[in-house]
Amino acid sequence: MTGSADPTKPPAAERGPAGNRAPGLATIGIRTGHRRTAEGEHCEPIFATSSFVFATAAEAAARFSGEQPGNIYSRFTNPTVRAFEQRLAALEGGEACVATASGMAAILATCMGLLQAGDRILAARSLFGSTTMLFDKYLARFGIATDYVPLSDLDAWAAAIRPETKLLFAETPSNPLTEMVAIRPLSEIAHAHGCLLAIDNCFCTPALQRPLEQGADLVIHSATKYLDGQGRCIGGAVVGDAKRVGEDVFGVVRTAGPSLSPFNAWLFLKGLETLSLRMRAHAASALALARWLDAHPAVARVHYPGLPEHPQHHLIADGSSAGARAQQQTGGGIIAFEVAAPQPSRARARAWSVIDATRLLSITANLGDTKTTIAHPATTTHGRLSPEARAATGIGEGLIRVAVGLEDLADLQEDLARGLDAL
Repeated sequence: MTGSADPTKPPAAERGPAGNRAPGLATIGIRTGHRRTAEGEHCEPIFATSSFVFATAAEAAARFSGEQPGNIYSRFTNPTVRAFEQRLAALEGGEACVATASGMAAILATCMGLLQAGDRILAARSLFGSTTMLFDKYLARFGIATDYVPLSDLDAWAAAIRPETKLLFAETPSNPLTEMVAIRPLSEIAHAHGCLLAIDNCFCTPALQRPLEQGADLVIHSATKYLDGQGRCIGGAVVGDAKRVGEDVFGVVRTAGPSLSPFNAWLFLKGLETLSLRMRAHAASALALARWLDAHPAVARVHYPGLPEHPQHHLIADGSSAGARAQQQTGGGIIAFEVAAPQPSRARARAWSVIDATRLLSITANLGDTKTTIAHPATTTHGRLSPEARAATGIGEGLIRVAVGLEDLADLQEDLARGLDAL
C-alpha cells in the first residue's frame, strides 16, 4: 500500500537534502510520504472518510479493476495510511509496506498471504506469548504447523528445517529476555533451503536495526510500541518487497479487512518524526539503569544486550568486540531482570512486591512509551503459555520486565529501589 496513488509503487521522499545525497533516517522519519494537497498544509492531513468519489462511472470501473491507481475505499486505500506506509517502508529500506490494525494482525496477514495448508513455520522458542498462541492454536487449525528452536542457535535452525518449511520467524531481541540472533547468517540458512525470513523488529525499530539490510525478507512491527512512542493507539505493519508485501499481504488486508484507521496512522506519522531521537534516549537510560540493577544485591541477573556479559553483546554496534558483526546500534530500551529468591517458591511474591512498591512506573504490559512500564511476564504477556513452555524460554516467576521511558534516570532508580531495597 505504497506510492503516491498506486498501492504497489515504492515510496519516495517528499524532498531530499541538497545535492544528490540520500536523506538520513531522521529526515525520512519527518518528511517521507506527505504529498501536500491544494490547501498547502504543513502537517499531514487526516483523511477521515470511509470512501472516495469518482468523477465518472468509467473512472470508478478503472479504479476497481486496477487499471487506474487511486483511492477507492479506506479499508485498503487511504492517503493518511499510505503516508505512514511510505514513511515506514523508507525507514526500513523496503519496497512496500502494508499497515494493519495491530501488530498481531500484521503477523496474521503475513502468514495468510504467504502460506497455505501443509506449510510449516520454523520459529524461535522465545516469542511474544500471543504470537505463539496464534501459531499453535489458530494457524494449526488450518494446516499450518509450527516448529520451535532456540533463538540464537543457528545450528538448531538449520537442522530443524523440513521440506514443508516455508517461513522462518524470529524476534530479535526477544520479548522479554532480550535474546538475539545473528540475522545475516540466519537469512543465509533460510534462503539456502528456499525459505523466507521474517524478523519482528518491534524492540529496535529501524532507528536501531534494519533487518532487510541483514538479509531478512520481511519485517514485522507492532506500531503500537515505539513507532507511536506515547501509548496512544494500536496498529501494525509489514515491510518487504513489492510482490510479497505489496501484493500478497496487501491482498489479505484488502479482502479480510484488518485495516489501520486513518487517525491511528496520523498518530504513527507523528511518532515517526521523533523516532530517532527517542530511541537514542531510551537506550541511553536503559543502559545506565541496567548497570545500576546489575550492581543491586537484590537482583540475581540482568538481561540487557548493552551489558558486556549478555551472550549476544557482540551484535551491538557499541559493543567492545562488535566489529563487522554488529546489526543493532545500541542495546535498546527493554530490560529484564530476575529478583534474588533464596526460596524459589517465593520468587513470584518477591517480584510482585517490587512491582507493587513502585509509584512512578506504570504497571502495564505495553512498552515503547515515553512513560516507563513494568510487568511480570509470567503472569501477563506470557501468562497463557503452559508452565513448561515458559520454563523452556527462561521466563521464571522472579522475572520482571522494564520498558525504560524518558523520565529522569534518578527517579526510575529511586522508584525501583523502594521495592528492591526492601528485599
